[in-house]
Amino acid sequence: MRFEGIYTPVITPHREDGSIDRDAFAAQIDWLIEAGVHGLINGGSTGEYYAQSMEERLEMATLARELTRGRVHLMVGTVAIRLEDSLTMAEHAARIGADSILVGSPPYSVPTEQENALNALAIDRAADLPIMLYNYPGRMGINMGEDFLDRVGRSRNFCAIKESSGDINRVHLLARDYPHVQMSCGMDDQALEFFAWGARSWVCGGSNFLAKEHLALWRACAVEGDFAKGRRIMSAMMPLMRVLEQGGKFIQCIKHGCEMRGQYAGPPRPPLKGLNKDDKRQLEQVVRVLQRTVAEIEAE
Repeated sequence: MRFEGIYTPVITPHREDGSIDRDAFAAQIDWLIEAGVHGLINGGSTGEYYAQSMEERLEMATLARELTRGRVHLMVGTVAIRLEDSLTMAEHAARIGADSILVGSPPYSVPTEQENALNALAIDRAADLPIMLYNYPGRMGINMGEDFLDRVGRSRNFCAIKESSGDINRVHLLARDYPHVQMSCGMDDQALEFFAWGARSWVCGGSNFLAKEHLALWRACAVEGDFAKGRRIMSAMMPLMRVLEQGGKFIQCIKHGCEMRGQYAGPPRPPLKGLNKDDKRQLEQVVRVLQRTVAEIEAE
């Protein structure tokens, strides 16, 4: 399977009491499909899977499949501390007809590369679906190193890797030594560099509310090969990326961004809290400038 384009890790809208607003979730999915994103990810960290019960995770994956109805690629996240929970999510993804699964390292346990590979291979066997790996040592504590990649590479299902380490040398390693594993941008402020090194896809939380702008950068670099234009769009997007990453308020910013365009997102689940007035004002100003600038670049 080839992963091409923008893949959005969909938010989970919550009511004030913390319950899931399924109607708002459906509206979010419809908006993203109409905006032209290439794939949706249910059960990613942007969707706050870590704050959901297993029952909720299974239900939301099923709902996502029902809502997409084959209109767009659906990837289901399987990351969990317990292997049993990851297997449950993988089996469920296969049962509901998901197109692929997202497989990361189990947080907190810090397995060796061999142990981590065996964990990933077990999840692979449970689903037998195309897999995008998720390398995020900042959250999971370990890197998917060369030993890991060599071991999981024995299965044809490991098609791609969302690289979120922030280490540009990892981009070089993947591009040079693992060209058979499709590299997907998982570090927003390095998107231009990922595309320059051959990435064809971008998993980006910001596309939950700025799909058109993220698509513009992908199209300029990965489709048109116009990196001069890509640099201008990337420059316009950099202030947003700084705001999203500062102070650990990524999910809160994404949710407020959705509400800025009129889509209900609600608060994050504890322990996270919503943005204060100053944070909201800063994000709103950055988004206004970004949208205006990208629109001007696209109109030329």
